[in-house]
Amino acid sequence: MFSILLAVVAGVLLAATLLARSPLTWWWIRACEFPRLQLATLAALTALLALLASPPWSWVALGASLVTLVLQVARILPWTPFWPVQVRRAEPGQEARCLTLLVANVLTPNRNAEALTRLIHAHRPDLVLTLESDAWWQAQLDAALDEEWPHAVRVPLDNLYGMHLHARRPLVDPEVRWLIQDDIPSIHAGVTLPSGEVVRLHALHPRPPAPNESEESLWRDAELLLVGKAIHDDPVPTLVAGDLNDVAWSRTTRLFCRVSGMLDPRRGRGMVSTFHADIPLLRWPLDHVFTSEHFTLKAMRRLPHIGSDHFPMLVTLCYRPARADEHETPEADAEEHRDARETIAEGKQRDQTE
Repeated sequence: MFSILLAVVAGVLLAATLLARSPLTWWWIRACEFPRLQLATLAALTALLALLASPPWSWVALGASLVTLVLQVARILPWTPFWPVQVRRAEPGQEARCLTLLVANVLTPNRNAEALTRLIHAHRPDLVLTLESDAWWQAQLDAALDEEWPHAVRVPLDNLYGMHLHARRPLVDPEVRWLIQDDIPSIHAGVTLPSGEVVRLHALHPRPPAPNESEESLWRDAELLLVGKAIHDDPVPTLVAGDLNDVAWSRTTRLFCRVSGMLDPRRGRGMVSTFHADIPLLRWPLDHVFTSEHFTLKAMRRLPHIGSDHFPMLVTLCYRPARADEHETPEADAEEHRDARETIAEGKQRDQTE
């Protein structure tokens, strides 16, 4: 019985691994992309246990486990220190061209605003981006930040998709857009560096594929790819930040990077998993900061618990267009650009209530 059960477990792990490779957008298929590290760990464990099982089931368990382990490790390896970095390290002496961004999904019911504002005042970022912030959170943030972060874009909502952007220096042409769904906002603005130069920021929080949110990932995917296409069409120095409700190694996020040419500071450095803050065994990188080739990375870290189910993320990037050629910018081929256009068109056309 032990041997049969082990083979069944190994088969389930392999099935989840193969499902994640499917292009289908149903939430339960896309969910298989998230726990790759966990699936790899379980596959390694079942491979070891297979040595104690009886044939022929031991061979089934061992074979399925090893295939799962190889496929999962191959996908997550770029987000470990064993891979070359994608965003080059910043050199010292460029402080006037550096920008520190704090991203925090606060969790709307969470009322521990002091924990977040204490971190903000301790690290003094140039930009503070909050997700899931409603009118209550707006009042707390305004009271704590208005003096030192006087420039703000406020979108208080009680549907878990409110967002607020606070900045030390002026924002240029800030705009709130509803890209794919009319209840999901995004913020787009020029950000003034200490040097006076201006770079572009897109702040996003698309709806996740989940049974209580969205039966498919289509609308999340369409929003990410729509922004990616806009970046590709106008390749100015750009940052994309937010809770993307997608992991760094997913099919959609990797396509977004190829379509847009954006770089992931996590690659070659580590996962910096920001969700789930309360369940250590179920963590993956959901909150992101992507950069165009014009930036180098000075620092990136996960900040302490603030009472949310997400950890805040703090990233310092330096605007160094002279070093752009040092980066290997990802590029989409013609088929991938076509896939992106079709996803965007379908996301705009189809209503989620269908």
